[in-house]
Amino acid sequence: MLWVMPSCDILLEEPDHIIVTDGFYKSERDAIAAVNSIYNRLAARMYNRGMQVMADLSVDDHKNGQGMPNPFLLDLEFLRVTPENQFVSQTWQDHYDGINRANTAINRIPDIEMNANLKNRLLGEASFIRGLLYFNLVRFFGEIPIVTSDTRNLSDLNLERAPVTEVYQLIIQDLEFAASNLPKINAGNDLGRATEGAAKILLGKVYLTMEDWGSCIEVLEEVITQEGAYGYGLYQDFRDNWNRSTENGAEMVFSVQYNEPPGIPNSMMRLSAPRNRVPGLIGNEADIPTQEVYDIFDAEDLRRDATFYTSYEQDGITYEFPFPFFYKYFDPDRTHATNQSNANVYVLRYSDALLMLAEAVNESTGPNTLAYESINRVRRRAYGNNDYDLSNLSQTEFRDAVHLERRKEFVFEGQRWFDLVRTGKFYETMLNHTENGGNNVQPFHELMPIPQREMDTNPNLVQNEGYN
Repeated sequence: MLWVMPSCDILLEEPDHIIVTDGFYKSERDAIAAVNSIYNRLAARMYNRGMQVMADLSVDDHKNGQGMPNPFLLDLEFLRVTPENQFVSQTWQDHYDGINRANTAINRIPDIEMNANLKNRLLGEASFIRGLLYFNLVRFFGEIPIVTSDTRNLSDLNLERAPVTEVYQLIIQDLEFAASNLPKINAGNDLGRATEGAAKILLGKVYLTMEDWGSCIEVLEEVITQEGAYGYGLYQDFRDNWNRSTENGAEMVFSVQYNEPPGIPNSMMRLSAPRNRVPGLIGNEADIPTQEVYDIFDAEDLRRDATFYTSYEQDGITYEFPFPFFYKYFDPDRTHATNQSNANVYVLRYSDALLMLAEAVNESTGPNTLAYESINRVRRRAYGNNDYDLSNLSQTEFRDAVHLERRKEFVFEGQRWFDLVRTGKFYETMLNHTENGGNNVQPFHELMPIPQREMDTNPNLVQNEGYN
């Protein structure tokens, strides 16, 4: 997993790389370093809490704890978001920086004399990540500028926002290219890199978001019916997704890899751990779950205690907490360390593919054998048996069931906001979410504001409705 090592982060350490790159992209080593730098962009901040703040804190799964007085985070929680919001601006900047790195690789690597198979694979990885980043941006902001060249020409920066349909065309193009040029399975030092299966499952999520049920079913069913060839499956124990010894196993479709220095550590354990409640346990108590999301789990649902913890045992003493804490990303080997967690952060898990297929089939034809088997595989793992299998539901009942299953399955994984918006449930859900005394939800909050910094520097941008 060399791509998280700072020594590979060539572009991150070269602030002038936007303009001064002509002397660099000459060798195979340069090509690898260019693609590694794109992965590093994912790890540095974007998936190191950034997606959780944007897509979980701004809805009904996540809230600020006593260790987080940041006014911009409070504004996200209570939907008082403005174009000046620091975290919205960082999201835009980090994604476009990653896109620029991907563009640089996509435009420069073809001219390098190197092994052809490795070249195509690296181009596939860069295309996969560019597709992922544009997918995040279009879901957060709607119409956005499309940039496909590396920004050697600074006059290219003041672009108008492109129609959403054009953004999705580019995303699909990138993911189809990636699927055609990436290996089915990675091993050794390539663990964590994009694969053919990751590209196809992400493409399925794109089609699901577009409500293109037929295309979604086609691409996901192809992977799921051949899951052995792709190395995919569900762990018997849900918690194995976050155990260091198993997190890169069968359920991992694509994740951001974290390691203590000289790698990049995951800060989310420290930010979500209890503060001054257990001697020696270092935590900020900044990111905590809502009581509502904890309460949606049945006591028999094994995911509950793998997702949250309400007490902690140390030296024979059990410390009880007054409310639950997030347990995902908790690394028991790093509880007394300042370097924080080594736990990886998922972008895609295989259970997502199963639940997306179940949803798309139901929307297309109503619940059938394929839809039930897909959702029930996830539920059997959750309950440890088939006693809780779903059956005999109407299309509406199945729709509600799969949406609830997604919420339980992906707590604190940066998915909730996207699911609420794409299913048309955002406004009603947040209007009824009053745990912290209510929020300022308006229909226009289904999109984030274009950051003010971008509006000030690019006169061709137009602000999203409601944020002027």
